[in-house]
Amino acid sequence: MSLDDHAEDLASDLGVDKQEVKADLENLVEYSVPVDEAKQSLRRKYGDGGGGSSEPSRADVADISTEDSNVTVTAKVLTVGTRSIRYQGNEQVIREGELADDTGKISYTAWEDFGLSAGDTITAGNAGVREWEGEPELNLGESTNVAFEDDIEVPYPVGGDSDLAALEPGDRGIDLEVEVVDCETKTIDGRDGETEIKSGVLADESARLPFTDWEARPEVAEGATMRLEDVYVREFRGVPSVNLSEFTEVSPLDRELAISDTGTRMTVRDAVETGGAYDVEVVGSVVAVRDGSGLIERCPECGRVVQNGQCRSHGDVDGQDDLRVKAIIDDGTGTVTAVLDDERTEEVYGGDVEDAKAQAREAMDKEVVADSIRDRVVGHEYRVRGNLSVDDYGANLEVTEFERSEDAPADRADALLAEVAE
Repeated sequence: MSLDDHAEDLASDLGVDKQEVKADLENLVEYSVPVDEAKQSLRRKYGDGGGGSSEPSRADVADISTEDSNVTVTAKVLTVGTRSIRYQGNEQVIREGELADDTGKISYTAWEDFGLSAGDTITAGNAGVREWEGEPELNLGESTNVAFEDDIEVPYPVGGDSDLAALEPGDRGIDLEVEVVDCETKTIDGRDGETEIKSGVLADESARLPFTDWEARPEVAEGATMRLEDVYVREFRGVPSVNLSEFTEVSPLDRELAISDTGTRMTVRDAVETGGAYDVEVVGSVVAVRDGSGLIERCPECGRVVQNGQCRSHGDVDGQDDLRVKAIIDDGTGTVTAVLDDERTEEVYGGDVEDAKAQAREAMDKEVVADSIRDRVVGHEYRVRGNLSVDDYGANLEVTEFERSEDAPADRADALLAEVAE
């Protein structure tokens, strides 16, 4: 069913103007709301046939839920981000960020320019409510009345200043002071054809995170220290990723940042509880090497591991030989699977793919390669650095460094006991 058909059915059921319903529906769908969810939201908005004439209730932020359709709320603007999106085939500028009162805070998207600034206290009348990633979010549109009020106190910081360690996917209107520690220019297929972007890694005193500059600014270059105002954060491979839009302001810093050359040292438990982290470091013992390690085959099209000549995406393929290790690391607080690519697997195996193929041919068994790796690593303690992702299947650390640990086990045991004692 087309969007026009959905709009016609809704307009007929609700007794309202089709074009108005269609515009609202396109608005929600363009902003990645599933069609069925968008239709339910519009049914709530228009009162399931009541024509939307009911007065929106006044609500505290903490009481707003995804079951609400429209509310009136008085709150302080914590952050304001500006971004351009594609809406009905045209570019539209939106404002987004967080609002708060003394009961809680909530994300918002403003489809009109209401002149909001961080620190303003407003009353948003007839603000729409939608679900975004399982949480309610306010939509301030053409039917919303915004009035500026006397200042209220809220238990949240005002403004977007943050460090990298505090960022979470969905943050908007954020200001950072960072150093570009890695940067490359890429050409991608964008929504308007081929587009040049920059991507790499940002660092500050707290952490490192990947970034994308969608404007490929010349001043965003490796080694540059800068202040970034108005960035937004998405999730990329399980970790927060900083995004610079056309509205991001970039200015040089007049100070140096104390950037560490090591990853953020964490226990396995603390790392996993983050839900995903970039450039973390754990120290633990290899207690096992999982199946699917050693000499493997990958699909030449997508790079996925091939099982019995079958790729999940491309069916029958002639797999390309490769090396991989999936080692289970245990530090006493938890376990994580460390995934080593071919380069790091060669280091622990002591040979390359050709050596592994020769060993497998001689033994007439590919498993001997994994067995050789097990003999070398299981039971030994390693310092493991990489990028952590956590999903329903467990925690995986994509390894960038894998070295025998030089830490004193007794010192680490004392530190762990001290932590437990707290």
